Order: sequence, then C-alpha cells, then structure tokens
Amino acid sequence: MMSVQKIAINVAGKYEPSVVNLKKGVPAELTFTRTKDQGCLDVVHSKDLDFETKLPLNEAQTVNVSTDKAGEYDFSCGMDMFHGKVVIK
Repeated sequence: MMSVQKIAINVAGKYEPSVVNLKKGVPAELTFTRTKDQGCLDVVHSKDLDFETKLPLNEAQTVNVSTDKAGEYDFSCGMDMFHGKVVIK
C-alpha cells in the first residue's frame, strides 16, 4: 500500500503554510483547521484541484488532492482574497 502525503494547514488570517510541496503520483490529503473567526476564510476552494469545503471554526476538514500532474495549483478563501499554493513535483 502506498503512503499518503498528509499536510496540515492552519487557517488564521492566512494559510500557514501557504505553499505546500507534494510528490507527484503519491496520494495527498490537505487538512485545513480554521482557528480564527474571520469571514471569508470559512470556505477554502480550488478550481485547479477540484475541491471546495466549508471550514467550521476549530474543526479539521480534510480534502483529497490528486497528484497525477506536476505543476502549481492555487487554492483560496471564498472571496479569493487569501491564497495558497500546492506545488506538485
């Protein structure tokens, strides 16, 4: 069985870390935890990586990310004001 890349991202006025590096071809999970009650950060989405999820306060939310294709893929808050990036190599 292949291991899974697990990345924890803290959401508190920004994404920390804001750049996530993943290995191509290895399944990946991003776990977002919002720890500050700041409006538009209650949703995280990525057209590139095909996910959108609500982020309830202090509840970890995990999304699966396809790592089939190398490249840089953006994710952002509901209003596209705060941004992060997934880099697949």
